[in-house]
Amino acid sequence: MLRAFLSILLCLGLATALSAQDVAPDSAPRASTGGAQTLQDIMARQRGEPVDDSFRRAATGNPGHAADIAAQLGTLGGASDAEVFRALRYGTADVTVTSRGPAAGVLIQDGGMWWLAFRQGPLATYGAWLLGGTLALLALFYLLRGKIRIEGEKTGRTITRFSGFERFGHWLFAGSFLVLGATGLISLFGRTVLIPLFGHQGFSTLAVASKWVHNNIAWAFMAGLVIVILNWTLHNIPNRHDLIWLSKAGGLFSKGVHPPARKFNAGQKMIFWGCVVLGLSISVSGLSLLFPFELPMFAKTFTVLNDLGAPGWVGMAPLPEQLAAQEEMQFAQIWHAMVAFAFMAMIFAHIYLGSIGMEGAFDAMGSGEVDLQWAREHHGLWVQEVGTKQAAAGTAPPAE
Repeated sequence: MLRAFLSILLCLGLATALSAQDVAPDSAPRASTGGAQTLQDIMARQRGEPVDDSFRRAATGNPGHAADIAAQLGTLGGASDAEVFRALRYGTADVTVTSRGPAAGVLIQDGGMWWLAFRQGPLATYGAWLLGGTLALLALFYLLRGKIRIEGEKTGRTITRFSGFERFGHWLFAGSFLVLGATGLISLFGRTVLIPLFGHQGFSTLAVASKWVHNNIAWAFMAGLVIVILNWTLHNIPNRHDLIWLSKAGGLFSKGVHPPARKFNAGQKMIFWGCVVLGLSISVSGLSLLFPFELPMFAKTFTVLNDLGAPGWVGMAPLPEQLAAQEEMQFAQIWHAMVAFAFMAMIFAHIYLGSIGMEGAFDAMGSGEVDLQWAREHHGLWVQEVGTKQAAAGTAPPAE
């Protein structure tokens, strides 16, 4: 009898609970957790879905609930320690600081955790694999192909490949990029790689110096980029000869194959436009990092992308359009580093072909003069153009 009675009560209780849940499922979604996040919140966050955390953001205490100052608990105020730290975390606390900087009142930057996790995880991991993989492929190519030699007999005569101003712009751009790449890698990998070698104090000195060099050499990089663009844009406009060059892979994989090319072949044009696009992008994000409160770039970019519906193309929710200065810097730093990795991988290939990969190539940017036979094999159409101009000017063309 007792067992039957308890069974009836249990069924009635379950029915009542289910009925209440069906009638008002959202009336008190966190009543069972005391206002904390639910299992559904946790699972949604693990799946990468957006979670409404307004129930936490708003739980920052109420000064009106504080006891009278003369009462026993009157000095404790109307907010617990957890509520105070929550208000600091979400930027709603009334903070007074002596510094007048735009972000000085931000004591806890909650959004920084995703940036730190991405920077230490995927960014560093995939970036290292990209650079290491590029170097490994270049080493393999060198073992299989060897150095690309001048196949004809050298003439002993030279032709001016690049003027002094062209070489100045190239080396200003290239030299500053190498310094920026090295100091940037120190910033990203220094804690993992260099602290075990030099200790914390030694790395601290190196890190501070690297940051100063990185921030200031950036101006030389941007100046070199401008010179490169002014010098060579017209020479790097694609033409029909580039299709022939690409169809034969520039003769890089075959001996005795020399597709016609003007001053720059299709491969060099791809490097040039890569430098322009990546160089401009990394410069803009670098300026945003140097002047984060004057030159924010991502909030406006996200607004444009949302207007185009771009996030939906890849199944993403709309991007945030209101960003604090710290959030702008986090997005800018991530983008800056991603572009830098792609840039360095491309430049590795350029350095290889311009040095040990191809005989006579370094002379073009070294002295500016290249052997006439090298020029005929790699840039035959350009040699003809130079000869035509010299003949029209009454000077001696590069003859046999």
